[in-house]
Amino acid sequence: NLVYSINVKFPEEKKWNYLRNGILCSLIAFVFGIILAKSKSWHVWEFENDTVQVLFIGLWEADYYQKFNISGSIVELPMHTTINESWIVPPELHHIRNLILLANFMKLGVLFFSMEAAFVSWMKALYPDFLRSCYKISTFFLILCSACTVVAVSWNHAVDFYVETTLDFPGTFPVKKEALTKKHFSYVLPLGVLTAIFSLFGATIFINKIRYLYRRYLAKHVLRKG
Repeated sequence: NLVYSINVKFPEEKKWNYLRNGILCSLIAFVFGIILAKSKSWHVWEFENDTVQVLFIGLWEADYYQKFNISGSIVELPMHTTINESWIVPPELHHIRNLILLANFMKLGVLFFSMEAAFVSWMKALYPDFLRSCYKISTFFLILCSACTVVAVSWNHAVDFYVETTLDFPGTFPVKKEALTKKHFSYVLPLGVLTAIFSLFGATIFINKIRYLYRRYLAKHVLRKG
């Protein structure tokens, strides 16, 4: 009968594999999102300067190596600075920050709802409407956060390489922007795209779970009528 065919097609082990893979994809996307947020490679700029030659700029912080003359010896030391109100921060950087934060918060929501669904499934509780709601919310969040991530990294790449960004350093910074000679391509863009792909993988898995729950509901409804 119909219920038997559905159970054959979706055995218990396969159903758990779907759910586990969905949670795993969401978790990987979340970890990649954290790496993106903490990355100092959103802009990698090279300068023609004797003191600072390469600057690694993140969304909130920047790192560089600065040369000092100590007792007649040139020493290169790692330096760290926060991008604060003393910097000239362009509007697109604020928007990119917000997009990355929004994407990460939504992925936290995905992990919460998917774990709730896993717990209910493990308890074998009969709450199909609740499960469908969890999967629908997770799917919506994953699709939206993948869009936010792609827009953020693409926008950053376009501004960095094709449009002159107004991002600038404070007056006390050891190098001036006028000394900028080269912009390096970093891992931020491909990592952002990969993050979005894992988010979409997770969304696809949850969509399949929703379809499975709906088919099972229809099968039970048909049996009751019969």
